[in-house]
Amino acid sequence: MDAFYASVEQKDNPELKGKPIAVGGSKERGVVAAASYEARKYGVRSAMPSITAARKCPDLIFVRPRFDRYKEISSQIRAIFYEYTDLVEPLSLDEAFLDVTENKKNHKSAIFIAQQIRDKIFDTTGLTASAGVSVNKFVAKVASDINKPNGMKVIMPEEVVPFLEQLPVEKFFGVGKVTAKKMKAMGLHKGKDLKQLSLLELIRYFGKQGRFYFNIVQGIDNRPVNPDRIRKSISVENTFNEDQSDVEAMKKELLALSATLEGRIERSGARGKTLTIKIKFADFQIANRSKTVKQVILKSADIYEISCKLLVEHLETGAAVRLLGIGIYNLENKEEIAWMDRQLKLEFKNWL
Repeated sequence: MDAFYASVEQKDNPELKGKPIAVGGSKERGVVAAASYEARKYGVRSAMPSITAARKCPDLIFVRPRFDRYKEISSQIRAIFYEYTDLVEPLSLDEAFLDVTENKKNHKSAIFIAQQIRDKIFDTTGLTASAGVSVNKFVAKVASDINKPNGMKVIMPEEVVPFLEQLPVEKFFGVGKVTAKKMKAMGLHKGKDLKQLSLLELIRYFGKQGRFYFNIVQGIDNRPVNPDRIRKSISVENTFNEDQSDVEAMKKELLALSATLEGRIERSGARGKTLTIKIKFADFQIANRSKTVKQVILKSADIYEISCKLLVEHLETGAAVRLLGIGIYNLENKEEIAWMDRQLKLEFKNWL
């Protein structure tokens, strides 16, 4: 979807149409969750501190997020996907992989299917979507960003390798800013430069990701579209109205976050045993600390107890905190957890 959260807000409120808006945060505090294309022209991006966004775009309008509304529209969009295939792998509320090799409409053309889906999304929701069509997940993902907004990019099988050879390294899905900077410092600017390195060299320079780079630059990505993919984490966070140094006030915030996280865990149907606390300090430095326990973490009381311990153990006296967040990671679905717990509780007996 194109600037999904911001586009929903502009659709529901015509007064915001054509104006630079940011979903989330405020002019003084918080972080931008999504920016409209009008705001992006000024350099406003998601995950940017709100105060920075306001500085870049003085006319920026901040809008409170409405996640229930976004989920409602996301469900409508996903229903359209399932009209064509059951092989749908959601990445987020506004993005998914679809395998249409065999599809319910018996269409031979993936290009035709992508266009039909984009048309149906617009007719149903009034929102635009962009698509990438190609032979595997990696290339399709990269392609989906090329002609945004409201566009489509098709990369045919014979075009994959030449396309990747000319692709700037920062455009490779999975290559972040730090890695891209490192690559450029090594003289690796495009895919064709990466192809000059052997597998061993890539692993030496980039660790286990080196094998991934070795394959993708040759257009090799054998990962199937996984309709049973579950989230790896569930988290909540909140930015204080003013930087906070009072530990008791922070604990009070953790109590509220714990209750919210319990609800999200229950609705998701996923379970995890690793809790992570996120602390963003006044200077925007971030500390993440985790603890893994033996039993799945379900109740707010347990979440609160663990997060408070992590906070106290890793917070320097008098440190000013801008944001607190907590999350459950390394998730599995509850059926798998229940099965494993049953296996662990089996009694072994001696048999003659």
